[in-house]
Amino acid sequence: MTLGRFLVRRLLLVVPLLVFIAFLNFMLVRISGQDPTALIAGPTATGGELAMVRAELGLDRPLHEQFLVYIGNILTWNLGQSWVNKRSVLNDIWLRLPITLELLFWGVGLGALIGIPVGLRAARHHDGRFDQLARFLSLLGFSTPTYWLGLVMILVFFYFLNWAPPAMGRISLLMTAPPVVTGSYLLDGLIAQKWDVVQSAFAQLVLPVTAMAIVAAAPIIKQARAIALDVQGSEFVRSAQAAGLSGAVIRRMVAKNSATPVITFVGTELTALIGTASVIEYIFSWGGLGQWGLQAIIQADFMVVQGYVLTLALFSVLVFLVIDVAVFLLEPRAEMHA
Repeated sequence: MTLGRFLVRRLLLVVPLLVFIAFLNFMLVRISGQDPTALIAGPTATGGELAMVRAELGLDRPLHEQFLVYIGNILTWNLGQSWVNKRSVLNDIWLRLPITLELLFWGVGLGALIGIPVGLRAARHHDGRFDQLARFLSLLGFSTPTYWLGLVMILVFFYFLNWAPPAMGRISLLMTAPPVVTGSYLLDGLIAQKWDVVQSAFAQLVLPVTAMAIVAAAPIIKQARAIALDVQGSEFVRSAQAAGLSGAVIRRMVAKNSATPVITFVGTELTALIGTASVIEYIFSWGGLGQWGLQAIIQADFMVVQGYVLTLALFSVLVFLVIDVAVFLLEPRAEMHA
């Protein structure tokens, strides 16, 4: 099967999935039990004013008509306006998405760089001291609440040791942001050659990225270890050991055959940790998509909530599509009969 045919088959599966996601997103907001008209019109609004607001928002129409309008708006990139501040939902998404992706990719990337080698080495020294230490650290990372971890890091490294800047955004409040190119202050500062901005942005990144990496590394260590143990117990590895191949060759064999399931798991973690990123953003006042979505949920700003959930769903679908392509390129035979 060629890569083009593979992509066409995957995209044909993605379209109905996206329609289902849009329907689920549409219904979840409407069955939440909160009436946005009362929030918009205010507590002193009369019945006539409430009815007028409902008509203006299209909430007086049958659900199927509302859904068709919603799908039409999505197809024309019209996600509406916030009911709280009247800002365009789509513009806010484009503004805040790079901010969240910066935190997510740095954190999960660092977690993978730590977790994969540790997990593979733990499997290689099964039941040894290193394996026991790796399992303990993985369990510790699993059991530590994210919000508690972030708050403790701020308390220790900012308040007690004064090693980190205050958790108040992505750059010092005394500095001017660089011209927007990528949405990352670190990268935009490098492009603009504003080294003070680069230093400040890097300093602000350290704690939230470290917190994200700790949360990401814990399951990656556990899963990489389990995958490598399974590969080590396979028949071809035992045959290689019986044939007298060197330990370095066998380690390369194990790593190569563990690559596909480990990559798949890391990609799954990337989507699963979006919720974790939202908590970390809120703690460190990061100002990204996660903090924006949490605030919208608290304020019952349904248009923003719909845009937020839809963006997360689209991101997850895109990540899984990229994973499928990576697996196809690594092991095309696995997809021959898919």
